[in-house]
Amino acid sequence: AEKEARNHRRESQNGSTSHAKDKSSEKATVLHKNVGLMSGISLIVGTMIGSGIFISPKSVLLYSGAVGPCLLIWTACGVLATLGALCYAELGTMITKSGGEYPYLMEAFGSLLAYLYSWTTIMVLKPSSFAIITLSFAEYASAPFYPGCTPPTLVIKCLSAAAIVIIVIVNCLSVKLASYVQNFFTAAKLVIIIVIVAAGIVLLAQGNTENLTNAFEGSSASVGAIGLAFYNGLWAYDGWNQLNFITEELKDPFRNLPLAIIIGIPLVTVCYVLVNVAYFTVMTPTELLVSPAVAVTFGDRVLYPLSWIVPLFVVFSTFGSANGSCFTAGRLAYVSGREGHMVKILSYISLRRCTPSPALLFNGVLAIFYIIPADINTLINYFSFAQWAFYGLTALALIVMRFTRKKLDRPVKVPIVLAVLMVLVSCYLVLAPIIDKPELEYLYCTIFIFSGLLLYFPFVYWKVNWARSFMRPITMHLQLLMEVVPPEKNE
Repeated sequence: AEKEARNHRRESQNGSTSHAKDKSSEKATVLHKNVGLMSGISLIVGTMIGSGIFISPKSVLLYSGAVGPCLLIWTACGVLATLGALCYAELGTMITKSGGEYPYLMEAFGSLLAYLYSWTTIMVLKPSSFAIITLSFAEYASAPFYPGCTPPTLVIKCLSAAAIVIIVIVNCLSVKLASYVQNFFTAAKLVIIIVIVAAGIVLLAQGNTENLTNAFEGSSASVGAIGLAFYNGLWAYDGWNQLNFITEELKDPFRNLPLAIIIGIPLVTVCYVLVNVAYFTVMTPTELLVSPAVAVTFGDRVLYPLSWIVPLFVVFSTFGSANGSCFTAGRLAYVSGREGHMVKILSYISLRRCTPSPALLFNGVLAIFYIIPADINTLINYFSFAQWAFYGLTALALIVMRFTRKKLDRPVKVPIVLAVLMVLVSCYLVLAPIIDKPELEYLYCTIFIFSGLLLYFPFVYWKVNWARSFMRPITMHLQLLMEVVPPEKNE
């Protein structure tokens, strides 16, 4: 009887210990898997569909020269984006780490190239993109208060900074809250797209087909012009890799990552093509090219007296894109800090909220700094060639790892010809703008990218002792101030 009592006590103690372990693992200070399939699709769609398709979808038309080639190029760009994203689906299900291209470049080519990617993207590409989207939001949000004139620059920049602060706070508070915000604004932009497409279908049924009957008249035969049309079209599809930045937070990434890509990107392609068809039912190619904001012009002609809903939904669209940009940018800084390529504090997460708040705040502060210059668009245009260089290197990483990492499990495996195609397209998109119009700014951008080596060798590769001694008290004080801790290893 005594033996049975002792065994019973032991079992109850073991049970309570395992129960405590389960509880502690539930409350572990890690980034939890809170992003499901619908939120994943919303992140892809919501980040890809920004303000471009509503405000200025005319660059493709300008270079293609006619309606028919323009619509074909929009479709072909969607197919290329889907193929590129399928390559990322193989990489994301093979290496289930957050950070976008960063872990794939690390695995295939080593620490140095991964560092240069994180340096360029964290310091320039992500925060400047965040700043541009919020500036566009601020311009359209303030326009109704200044009828007949352009809103003052100071008002636009202050409103943009306020949007950045609000979005960063939302993302710092909760991953679920940020996902709900993303879902809502993605739904809002799909609503206005449905309204525009439905209006276009009605106009087509009424016989407004003049611009679509001889759709290939006046098309450009120049290979260079068609190439530039593809270049501009693919920029409108940028954002197809966003889900790879949050792989560790995806529920069942082996299923949801490829599924979200297969659903999300074709959906964006259909939206882009049908919206352009709707525009051409109301505007001639010449009218579309001279319109300052195409969707607004469409609304004024077709939806009056409800034309005010178009700029309102453009505001919703840009805010949703900014939220998606902030959400993913924080994860890259977090992973880079965790690997020792950025300061350690960026890899810490909130003790109460389980969000990478230091990384999110860092991205927000940089974005506010990027608002200050007069013309930030020039900066991002010159750095955009670097983005496609990293896309090409990531596709090359897939090819390299087919030979160097044969034993890695690949739940999704794409034909290697898709990766080869992505490498070739990326090479063209890197070289085309430089060959077409060579400027010193491209050299300055390249110098900035490689200037990261001045920090890499002493602080990352050699790990000099004085740097650690200098950063330790700063990290400790920031940790106490923000109530953040290093992430626990998720077993």
